[in-house]
Amino acid sequence: QVQLVESGGGLVQAGGSLRLSCAASGNIFTDNVMGWYRQAPGKQRDLVATATSGGRTNYADSLKGRFTISRDNAKNTVYLQMNSLKPEDTAVYYCRYVRGPYYYWGRGTQVTVSS
Repeated sequence: QVQLVESGGGLVQAGGSLRLSCAASGNIFTDNVMGWYRQAPGKQRDLVATATSGGRTNYADSLKGRFTISRDNAKNTVYLQMNSLKPEDTAVYYCRYVRGPYYYWGRGTQVTVSS
């Protein structure tokens, strides 16, 4: 089992920044992929960004340049730096851990961007 705890969400004005954190604990293996997804009300959960333990990253095309994912493997933590936030970035942001066929989700953290 892997437990994921997200933090850092909140209310921010358009144009502002937030940094999300997700700490993993439990049965962690070094070779894994951690990432962020988001779900707005009434919409499906979409990819934001992922990062492998080796440092490779992948982003949703629409978010490149504004969002940056990073990891601290020693802390089993993944971060999401979000800049130039827009009201359409409002969503619940979920952390995900994947290793082979196994994946785990965090409970999510709310990000609200006011106009």
